Amino acid sequence: MATALSEEELDNEDYYSLLNVRREASSEELKAAYRRLCMLYHPDKHRDPELKSQAERLFNLVHQAYEVLSDPQTRAIYDIYGKRGLEMEGWEVVERRRTPAEIREEFERLQREREERRLQQRTNPKGTISVGIDATDLFDRYEEEYEDVSGSGFPQIEINKMHISQSIEAPLTATDTAILSGSLSTQNGNGGGSINFALRRVTSAKGWGELEFGAGDLQGPLFGLKLFRNLTPRCFVTTNCALQFSSRGIRPGLTTVLARNLDRNTVGYLQWRWGIQSAMNTSIVRDTKTSHFTVALQDDDQTRVKGSLKAGFFGTVVEYGAERKISRHSVLGAAVSVGVPQGVSLKVKLNRASQTYFFPVHLTDQLLPSAVFYATVGPLVVYFALHRLVIKPYLRAQKEKELEKQRESTATDILQKKQEAEAAVRLMQESVRRIIEAEESRMGLIIVNAWYGKFVNDKSKKSEKVKVIDVTVPLQCLVKDSKLILTEASKAGLPGFYDPCVGEEKNLKVLYQFRGVLHQVMALDNEALRIPKQSHRIDTDG
Repeated sequence: MATALSEEELDNEDYYSLLNVRREASSEELKAAYRRLCMLYHPDKHRDPELKSQAERLFNLVHQAYEVLSDPQTRAIYDIYGKRGLEMEGWEVVERRRTPAEIREEFERLQREREERRLQQRTNPKGTISVGIDATDLFDRYEEEYEDVSGSGFPQIEINKMHISQSIEAPLTATDTAILSGSLSTQNGNGGGSINFALRRVTSAKGWGELEFGAGDLQGPLFGLKLFRNLTPRCFVTTNCALQFSSRGIRPGLTTVLARNLDRNTVGYLQWRWGIQSAMNTSIVRDTKTSHFTVALQDDDQTRVKGSLKAGFFGTVVEYGAERKISRHSVLGAAVSVGVPQGVSLKVKLNRASQTYFFPVHLTDQLLPSAVFYATVGPLVVYFALHRLVIKPYLRAQKEKELEKQRESTATDILQKKQEAEAAVRLMQESVRRIIEAEESRMGLIIVNAWYGKFVNDKSKKSEKVKVIDVTVPLQCLVKDSKLILTEASKAGLPGFYDPCVGEEKNLKVLYQFRGVLHQVMALDNEALRIPKQSHRIDTDG
């Protein structure tokens, strides 16, 4: 099955594969492989202008690979970071004779410098839009004697509150970040807003601190300090101190949260809040790829539902729901909240990249089975209808568009690789003729047929197209002293090869003759291969 193309797959040739040597190859092995390919591609061996031009280009490519791998420093860089590591600015001032560990440290330093330059261009905007809907008239209706009141024939659904918030970040250095945020809220005709500015500094790998300044039209200036610290690999603590200035004076506040990882997917929290709204809260959150469950106990008088089960002195709330990723950047979720004395609510949330759209719909103040039923079944019916009629066709069209764009972007690259491989095969013809003559004289190794690419052997995949290329000549050219040895690397980088199906699984199938007997082998793309082998022999008995 096709997969998305990575940048590595579109990068230039693998130097080890090009020279057909192991990644642990010694300088002698590198030199032997280099000399052999130089003899094959040397421009002076070809009189035809076109072949001479092709040979010169391939000769230069082989020379470039040898130059990189024969130098201990550039080879260490290439082994760790590939060709992009060699292209990193700043290597020219690096002292030579460094160990791989020192080179890795130097690369990370250069990468940090480049990352700091990129930081200036980032703002990381985040936003939330919340629209509260009062739909209690659907279930909490007046008695029949009041139904003749004008305008009472249809349930009234109202938007009773809205909240909009937005924040942006401005990285100052690799450890310091400035954060600007603002919000606007309105409820039942009354509204207000606030603006906050914060400075965050990462003090170490274990913690960070943040200073916050804020002001609003409903509340006075705010000054806060937030600290985070990892106490152990499984335990951390956060502390938030705040001073709220108002007409009533200065109101201090302190919130401390102690958390511990109970297992891989479960975290326990202990929260203590003192000041304006003092409270204690104990919760356990279990979050896996397929489920989310929360149990919380608290004793404040303004319970805010955070998870699946919450109980306190002033009521109990049970919440259940589900969320699903509907596209690469979008997650749609819905939850039903049932509690006393809160009643029944439906909460719909859409996360799109860094933006969140939240729609809490209050259905009834009572525990009505009908409200619970419709809040549960309604979203499911709507989702499956939208998924079948809108989302699925849209995603299918987007996938086809991406695949088509992918094919177009790689078509030129694949064509170029194909032309290079065909040119290499033409340059190999004379050498292959001599190799075959030598092998036939000693009853040695003759490559009868060889194919490389995507093979379809599963009957259930008959509709898939076979994508293979003939690599008989390139493989025969690699035969030396009746042996063929391929290293543990992608075969697409071998001389005379190219990738006929980028992003798909590939195999190498070889039919060869040794000592006059036919042999056959099928190898994975990145699998090392050594022939001849007795296990490859084709049994012709019967």
